[in-house]
Amino acid sequence: MNSTNRKAPIRQASSSHPFKNMKDLSPASFGMVMATGIVSLAAHLLAMPVIADILFRLNIITYGVLWLLTVARLVGYPRYFFTDLSDHSSGPGFFTMVAGSGILGSQFVVLSGNISMGLAMWFVTIGLWLGTTYTIFTAFTIKREKPLLSRGLNGGWLLAVVAAESIAVLSALLANHASQSYELELNFLAFLMWLWGGMLYIWIISLIFYRYTFFLFSPKDFSPSYWINMGAMAISTLGGSLLVSNAANAPFLHSLLPFIKGFTLFYWATSTWWIPILLILSVWRYACMRLSLNYDPLHWGVVFPLGMYAASSHEMATVMALEFLSFLPPLFLYAALLVWVVVFVSWILTLLRRIGICCF
Repeated sequence: MNSTNRKAPIRQASSSHPFKNMKDLSPASFGMVMATGIVSLAAHLLAMPVIADILFRLNIITYGVLWLLTVARLVGYPRYFFTDLSDHSSGPGFFTMVAGSGILGSQFVVLSGNISMGLAMWFVTIGLWLGTTYTIFTAFTIKREKPLLSRGLNGGWLLAVVAAESIAVLSALLANHASQSYELELNFLAFLMWLWGGMLYIWIISLIFYRYTFFLFSPKDFSPSYWINMGAMAISTLGGSLLVSNAANAPFLHSLLPFIKGFTLFYWATSTWWIPILLILSVWRYACMRLSLNYDPLHWGVVFPLGMYAASSHEMATVMALEFLSFLPPLFLYAALLVWVVVFVSWILTLLRRIGICCF
């Protein structure tokens, strides 16, 4: 969020302040962890182990560095941090911390078989989800001054859905490795979070669709975060597919199998519907209206849905024996890898420019 739109802090930091470069750290910075993690998992599912492993190792480093930067910002500039937390436009970006933690935990379980680290990340993810969900939505509710719908709402709000579904996915994965005494509880939690995420999506997407069709919508309004319209349904598809897979060892899931399969297909169909319109609006924004493609942390919000669609389509096609959909996962994985490379290079160049090394 641009600092020029904020009220100035009571005491300005001096030029020697150790955290002076942290004040404008985007709340959505953990989107890089989300994007890198799901592309890694999709690469693993589609038999690209080298790419999956490289991205996994990179994601561990990225996650640790981003936490150090986040804590530095909280300590050095608490007013900026909490202003973002209660802001309708930037606040939902903090849900990337939740989703990024959940997806990294899923990587530990699937890619390295490290169940202990997966469980540790599960606790971190749940703690972050409780803290962010009830802090952010409470702040939005009790604020005395609130923006108009057309100014305060964007696709980033659906990161709340992704955060909930990341818990569903990680819980379902851990259930396969838990002792019998905890397997049922983990599957039940996965099912509840899957349902909650779906309900939250219906609430928020109704407002977003209303904002699309009944308010002036300029190219600048179509931020990359709107790709989460599709990504939120894609991760819901992945969660449902894992529940279908777990049903054989969970009697209550087995009794609900038709319902779970039906809604999983519903979620996948919804995510598929969004793809053409998002592509059209992206062409309108960048090709027709010639808006800049300069690096923005929100660009990771384009990578994540593409990678998640690849992973979720693969899992759904596998558990529901829909072999005719097998062409989709590789197609979207290659697209996700291409966009990941473009965004990553753009991020590196931006860092180099900021320290005066690169003049491009």
